[in-house]
Amino acid sequence: MIVSDKRRPLVILVVVAFCIVQTSFAQNSVITGKVVSSDGLPLHMVEIYCRGYQTYTDEKGKYTLELPAVKNSWVYFYLLGYRKDSLRVDLQSNKAYNFRTVLRPLSEELGEVEIVEEKSRITNTTVIEVKALDMLAGPVTGVEGLIRLLPGVTSRNEMSSQYNVRGGNFDENLVYVNGIEVYRPFLVRNGQQEGLSFINPDMVGNIEFSAGGFDARYGDRMSSVLDITYRKPEKFGLRSEASFMGGSLTIDAIGLKNRFTALSSIRYRTNELLLGSLDTDADFRPRFTDAQVYLTYSLTDKLEISYLGNYSRNIYKVIPSVRTTNFGTIQQSLRLTVFFDGMENYDFTTRFSALAADLRPSKKTTLRWAVSAFQTTEQEYFDIAGAYRLAELDNNLGSDQFGDIRFIRGVGGFQNYARNLLDAIVINAQHTGTFVTSRGTWGWGLRWQTEDIIDRYKEWETIDSAGYNLPHFRRHIFRTDTLGNVFVDTVEPTGLFLFESFDSRASVVSQRWMGYGEYSARHKIWGGDLYFTAGLRLHYWTLNQQMLFIPRTTLKFKPTGPKNIIYRLSLGAYHQPAFYREMRDLRGNVNTSLRAQESYHLVTGIDQVVTIWDRPFRIITEYYFKYLRNLVTYELENVRLRYSALNDADGFATGLDFRINGQFVKGIESWFSASLMTVRERLRDQPELGYLPRPTDQLFNTSIYFQDYLPKDPSWRVGLTLSFGTGIPFNPPQFPRTTQTFRIPPYRRIDVAFYKVLKEEGKPARYKALNTLKAAWIGAEVFNLLAIRNTISYLWIKDINAANPDISTGRQFGVPNYLTNRLINLKAVVRI
Repeated sequence: MIVSDKRRPLVILVVVAFCIVQTSFAQNSVITGKVVSSDGLPLHMVEIYCRGYQTYTDEKGKYTLELPAVKNSWVYFYLLGYRKDSLRVDLQSNKAYNFRTVLRPLSEELGEVEIVEEKSRITNTTVIEVKALDMLAGPVTGVEGLIRLLPGVTSRNEMSSQYNVRGGNFDENLVYVNGIEVYRPFLVRNGQQEGLSFINPDMVGNIEFSAGGFDARYGDRMSSVLDITYRKPEKFGLRSEASFMGGSLTIDAIGLKNRFTALSSIRYRTNELLLGSLDTDADFRPRFTDAQVYLTYSLTDKLEISYLGNYSRNIYKVIPSVRTTNFGTIQQSLRLTVFFDGMENYDFTTRFSALAADLRPSKKTTLRWAVSAFQTTEQEYFDIAGAYRLAELDNNLGSDQFGDIRFIRGVGGFQNYARNLLDAIVINAQHTGTFVTSRGTWGWGLRWQTEDIIDRYKEWETIDSAGYNLPHFRRHIFRTDTLGNVFVDTVEPTGLFLFESFDSRASVVSQRWMGYGEYSARHKIWGGDLYFTAGLRLHYWTLNQQMLFIPRTTLKFKPTGPKNIIYRLSLGAYHQPAFYREMRDLRGNVNTSLRAQESYHLVTGIDQVVTIWDRPFRIITEYYFKYLRNLVTYELENVRLRYSALNDADGFATGLDFRINGQFVKGIESWFSASLMTVRERLRDQPELGYLPRPTDQLFNTSIYFQDYLPKDPSWRVGLTLSFGTGIPFNPPQFPRTTQTFRIPPYRRIDVAFYKVLKEEGKPARYKALNTLKAAWIGAEVFNLLAIRNTISYLWIKDINAANPDISTGRQFGVPNYLTNRLINLKAVVRI
């Protein structure tokens, strides 16, 4: 029978009414509730099963199960990595029941840090236990400090929270807080200027990370996604931390019969301890401050309003005086001495506000509306003049002048000047929703975003080497005499030539429309469980009028049997429409017609739990291949990215990631990870060069996160992090790209922290006076334990000595810009 369009609404109304009537006559009961962890955090994808009926908890740990009224019914709760739980209930007709269930991890021993929850074996992200932040050693102790220790993730700068994932740069990473995308300043060029990360570790309640192959509900970047959820206070509390590098204060508050919660935090950080170990003697004045607040209010049991606000001010001032760097080899030892005059002044101010409403109109439906605004005002002012001296040292071990200057190889001067200003506003409004059925979960979302960016880019650099202003452009004039002989006259330049000079203004206003649809389910097949997720994203940008269709899917299969193993396959497109940084080229020109960069992911993996030393260990191995199109090439110096603003390359990235985590020391979690990777690009205008390494091509990387304690006194603990990564490629400035690419030396670093736990959460303290505290510990951190001077970039100096030309070679010397040396930091943490 064909139903006409005019009658279709009537037919639908009749069918809905019939279903309602049928339901009213059914002798059913309804069980609702919430499932949380032992820390009070909601658990997602918990299976609830009773008499052949099943359902799953949503992202807030809530569930609804409708089933026939039968006495003596048992309800079972199951989630991988947690102890199964059950409860007995006598179900009565037309009656609703509500329960709060707490699931506990399979092992809950002293101080255990569950680095990766078993939940991530089902979902498509790695779940990191927040407790892992407590004993993390190193200058970067926030969430990013943990992320950079995972497989596939690399970082070569301990003063920066940026990280690269599987060959991408930091601009290719997504970061969400409470479901809203957050941004970082645009103009940062050095790690020491970066300041505080947006993510406040004292406010974090849940951490999820994916290094590739993530779901369609996440946005449009090529590499990774970091999804942070801030916690909701359950009672009044206070957290305080102080160290030589700053401090923080966080207050938990509740009120209005527990319907209102407030989480407020202020942070202060200074990098003077780190900067004092650099080669440059200077008056450093870094001041980084941050204030955040997260408020929630439950209007009803079904409707909650929340607000997230952030204000950040990162000021970095420096007045350099002199720099001394020794470098070279045993055969040729060199020393660069630079005398400075001038000052650098960087000021980055960001503001962020987000208002959200979460509605649960039915037991199976969750709806969310959110609006947010991000505003950044950035200032880069510097005017630095310098005079340098390049000297060769006496390297004869038997000489009385060993280590002294033998002769001056080159002298020169330079001046760097900038007056850069940027003001950007990003506003977006979005709606997301989920609908849970007995067969699976549907998800959808729609987002509108507008961007308004004003940029003033004025910067120049001049280099003078022994009276020769670089670049030194000579003019060659060809002339012919009456006999036909050809002569060449060389004319020396007059006036000042700048090594680099940029002066531009830009204003970009645009809008974006984004949306997605997603479906996930679990099926019994082939004697096991098949977890399936598929979705489609849409992205339209008014600036270049490009519409993108982005499909993504993931399959996970867990066979039955004695082996606890899960197989994973992810396929999908991960396109990245340009943001302002990619559109601005090296000279400040803006390309508004730039097309989206495209990345197609293939990720396969095996996730297995094995027993070693009578304890469970999780071993994950993943292989990935990414086909890259319409790439925008860039130069990398320190943490500064300078794009070509052209879709001028294609390429690929491929690699193998490995990780094992478990209780190497009984009761506490540690892990080891290793990665092999290569990422290459082929320039469209120079295909004869073949595939060249991208600036983030790091062939091998390994990291260790290890914890231990004294067996006779577990209150004495140690945390250690180790990082090793092979060198990344680089070329001298204004040097054409060829296959003869140089590489920075390997990055090697060990940080260790020693702690004395004065009061452990949930346990009585040795001293009764400390029992009024929730937790407390003090400790000492040793940064860069082996005092290895890692290189982040190079300063290029030319060997020209006008006074003694016989010893000049005209070569360019790359003088290493070293990172921090060995340092000691004291730290104290108190929680009430």
